[in-house]
Amino acid sequence: METGEGTEETPLPLALTRFQLSEEYGFLLPDPLTELPAPYGPWMEIAHDLPQLIASRRLRSQVHQMPQLSTRHLRGREELHLAHLVLSFITMGYIWQEGEEGTVKVLPRNLAIPFWEVSQALGLPPILSHADFVLANWRRKDPNGNLDTIISLPGGESLRGFILVTLLVEKAAVPGIKAIVRAARAMLPLDEETLHQALQELAEAIGDMSEALKRMHDYVDPAVFYAVIRIFLSGWKDNPAMPQGLVYEGVSEEPMAYSGGSAAQSTVLHAFDEFLGIRHSGESTAFLHRMRDYMPPPHRAFVEGIRRAPSLKQHVLSSGDPRLCAAFNRCVSALADFRSYHITIVTKYITVAAAKAKAGRAEPGDGAGPSARKPPSALETKGTGGSPIFVFLKSVRDTTREGMISV
Repeated sequence: METGEGTEETPLPLALTRFQLSEEYGFLLPDPLTELPAPYGPWMEIAHDLPQLIASRRLRSQVHQMPQLSTRHLRGREELHLAHLVLSFITMGYIWQEGEEGTVKVLPRNLAIPFWEVSQALGLPPILSHADFVLANWRRKDPNGNLDTIISLPGGESLRGFILVTLLVEKAAVPGIKAIVRAARAMLPLDEETLHQALQELAEAIGDMSEALKRMHDYVDPAVFYAVIRIFLSGWKDNPAMPQGLVYEGVSEEPMAYSGGSAAQSTVLHAFDEFLGIRHSGESTAFLHRMRDYMPPPHRAFVEGIRRAPSLKQHVLSSGDPRLCAAFNRCVSALADFRSYHITIVTKYITVAAAKAKAGRAEPGDGAGPSARKPPSALETKGTGGSPIFVFLKSVRDTTREGMISV
């Protein structure tokens, strides 16, 4: 479903609308729908009650009673995205309701078939991804601009904070995405002033993303994230708790394996890496490229469009302009700093939280509801996407730094 894959014609100019990107919201879905049409009431009723159904161990029985609904009444991208969000959240709750030791091998057909059909229509995998969890899961709570999530899982205010802070990071990136488009146009023919301005704006946007990420400390309790939230983001690929994967009943008799939700599924950093010519190690690159399969196809195509555009780094080097070199290096430095700060966050929310949970000192509070019977351990040293988390994060941070131009 990717745009123009395998062709060698001169790429068209980058333009946000070609890739379903918004001038105001970037990769976020602008003003997502919050309700599906009437025939899908049974899905919405379960979705709106997920935290309570999971906490009381009633979700699986509710799903078993759910009618088999056709997806043919869904119209347009917004309805499909909401359906995918709803079905992905129900699926994660269904799989992980009893924790790591009570997983299931089969997703029942009344959930599996519509989830598969909606996924095929959107070009997304049939699992919760960043595109659902963050990009399509927000609404305005009031006229003052306060935000809320549309669908939730166990985790209370910490889950809400985790989703909305991640959304704010995406929103902070928007001027940087627009700067990439302007910079790409300024390279042919070379307009050094416009290019310099665009690089300044990109560096500033990446700095604003780091500032937004710092708000995680204010809204997310590490004990709740580790013991309650994290398992519901976990997938069934590279996960010892589900080594065989999952059978989607009525879709395939063979089990399928999909990675869980991961920050590596955010298109923003992929776009910045391609634009700045950052080259990661073979193993990290393989994981990152696999994560692109979890992005909406138009967003994936945007990254591919940047990759095939003329090289920014070569333009800056050949210009011999010290101002452009310095502006380029500020972008690379800001990106490395963002990745360093992400490592700080992961250390607090996974490593330290895991140690406290093992020592029995961390008690999830904050109205999170009961967690799985014990803190998850299958992915203790891995991200929810299944990668060895610290090896991966430190590798991509270090290779980002190596992208600086020697002046």
